[in-house]
Amino acid sequence: MTRRAVVIGTGHYLPQRVVENAEFARTLDTSDEWIESRSGIKRRHFAAEGEYTSDLAIAAARDALADAGITASDIDAVVVATSTPDMTFPAVATQVQDGLGMTGGFAFDVQAVCAGFVFALANANGMIVSGQARRVLVIGAETFSRIMDWTDRATCVLFGDGAGAVVLEARDGAGTSDDRGILASDLNSDGRYRDLLYVDGGVSTSGTAGHLRMQGREVFRHAVEKLAATATTALDRAGLGAADVDWVVPHQANLRIIRGTAQKLGVSMDRVVVTVQDHGNTSAASIPLALSVAAREGRFAPGDLVLCEAIGGGLSWGAVVLRW
Repeated sequence: MTRRAVVIGTGHYLPQRVVENAEFARTLDTSDEWIESRSGIKRRHFAAEGEYTSDLAIAAARDALADAGITASDIDAVVVATSTPDMTFPAVATQVQDGLGMTGGFAFDVQAVCAGFVFALANANGMIVSGQARRVLVIGAETFSRIMDWTDRATCVLFGDGAGAVVLEARDGAGTSDDRGILASDLNSDGRYRDLLYVDGGVSTSGTAGHLRMQGREVFRHAVEKLAATATTALDRAGLGAADVDWVVPHQANLRIIRGTAQKLGVSMDRVVVTVQDHGNTSAASIPLALSVAAREGRFAPGDLVLCEAIGGGLSWGAVVLRW
């Protein structure tokens, strides 16, 4: 028998404030048509004053636990993927742990920007397969509205706030690609490209949070190629191919990137979960948000093969193949 990390629950949370594209046109040289034509984004959510990344993460975690039919006391570990923590330390995951009333287990954050949730899933899978944990709560949560330069129309219109979560549980499988759970993953980083997408502040440099900076065209050029490559590698490791995929749940950065990657993989867009139009780019939260939304809509059937892939600052990119 082979131990697998199986998704038994999903959840998400979006702040109440919805920001339509037209709102940016009041202060920037932009328009709803300009934003949507270049990104596919129509609206996004922004956290309220006094609403922090940990608050979003806790709400998504509670939703996922309810969906799984378990309580926080059943969780062995909490892993939070985020680039916008409440504080330099402690980890957001420990705040989630406290917010859920957990007094046992362990909790830590993963920082791989938009690829963070994929990296967190791979880490959680490793802990389950090794026997370190039986149930792991994996969360992606961001408040990117706190690091936007509101004078930069090329970036500030792209991002939103939100959180998504999944509960993974150890289950026995036969060791084949027909098993439920995480079947394979592929993780990559290349620091030579760090200047393509970064934040111009930090504890050790400026002592400030800084603002997001991005070379959009260059990021796009790397994104499609690297996402298709990592997806193919992860599928190869699972002994599968693109034709076996029932659903692609990509990082929701830009509709053109999503379409370009799907085309390169040879996957029809009717098999791709797209939520970017309503959420914008929520960085590490985008994949778990999309997973939860699609699951609530009843898109996934037991046994469906799901491919998740993402790329973010670093550059960091990766993919996870799992069977629902």
